[in-house]
Amino acid sequence: MKKRLRNFDFTLLFTPLLLTAFGSVMIYSASYTVAVVKFDWSATHFFVRTLVWFALAIPVFAFFSFVPYQKYHKVIKPLMLVIFLMLVLVLFTGKVNGSRSWFSLGFFSVQPAELAKVGMIIYLASIYSKKQSYLSSFSKGVLPPLIALGIILGLIVIQPDVGNASIIFLISCSIIFSAGIKIRHLSLLIVAGLLLILAVWPHMVTDERVSRFTGAYQPFDEEHVQDDGFQLVQSYLAIGTGGVFGVGLGQGVQKLGYLPEPHTDFIMAVIAEELGFLGVAAVLAMLAIIVLRGLYIAKQCRDSFGSLLAIGISSMVGIQTFINLGAITGLLPITGVTLPFVSYGGTSLLILFASMGILNNVAKYVRSQELIVSDSTFTQDKRGKRPSNRQRIRTTSTTTQTRGKTRGGERWTN
Repeated sequence: MKKRLRNFDFTLLFTPLLLTAFGSVMIYSASYTVAVVKFDWSATHFFVRTLVWFALAIPVFAFFSFVPYQKYHKVIKPLMLVIFLMLVLVLFTGKVNGSRSWFSLGFFSVQPAELAKVGMIIYLASIYSKKQSYLSSFSKGVLPPLIALGIILGLIVIQPDVGNASIIFLISCSIIFSAGIKIRHLSLLIVAGLLLILAVWPHMVTDERVSRFTGAYQPFDEEHVQDDGFQLVQSYLAIGTGGVFGVGLGQGVQKLGYLPEPHTDFIMAVIAEELGFLGVAAVLAMLAIIVLRGLYIAKQCRDSFGSLLAIGISSMVGIQTFINLGAITGLLPITGVTLPFVSYGGTSLLILFASMGILNNVAKYVRSQELIVSDSTFTQDKRGKRPSNRQRIRTTSTTTQTRGKTRGGERWTN
């Protein structure tokens, strides 16, 4: 066991655990009024469910931490097939709040779009890591994966779930850009995307979607303040009331029937009201640690597949956080995107911890290679002398770069 834990990245374990534990407390504070109204005086309904999902998420994290990420190359096709079938099936059988985005399985619900997030990260990272040698060819190296991406995004948009579709699109852009796509090809994709949006825009525009924009950018207009802009106005009141230190845990007012769904996508507004700027800053700091740690791992990893996986997972957490904060502050339209690790949502929590496990596995691989190089620098030279610290650093850097050029699909075990 010590050998397995030697390369473990505990930052990617304890930070998500701390965030989720904090989120569980805030979910109880934000949801007990809603739970009493909806579930026959059961004030702990959402809190108990969150604890159940939290308990399930820990072994999920452990499983993905110890499965070598190189094995994901072998499951790409079945994984994409499962995601495709689930997204098609949910259009006919799923329905929650007027959006066909969820499968209801009695005690809990499953959202296929959440699985599609991590699925597309693995798929694009795998495909583009294999296409490095001919990525300069648009038709052969760049276009084929984009067809699969377009199909997945189309199925999610027509649910409709524009929020998750936007997240997957932006994650995909970060992976494609990091893979080394040429600027002219990227420009071509942007132009094609804009033309596609213009072509389908007349069919996508509905009164509900227009109201999301008017509610976000004109919330205080007389015709919107009690309708489309009501939720954002309540969010502003919560944020403004909190100040620096907040009104106290559990003492918030906006969650008492004023702020709709306070335990999901607007939980940060509740945190701002009850714990103030300091509470918000603490949450953002922990999320930033996860994102920056993931980007650091991506930079250190000399295997293109592992590096793109780390970039995709870090982007997922960062982009989802940005969209959530943008919605509660009026910077972006409200799309129902939750705050990672903090908002209520079982499927989202499991996917996030699975992603952290994958990221931790990449970190373990990077650490194992660093230890191999580091150990080699401590062997005695021909004169029986150990190298100096400066020599060890220079040797480690050179050897790591050499390994990066020749390692390719090297297998490893934990």
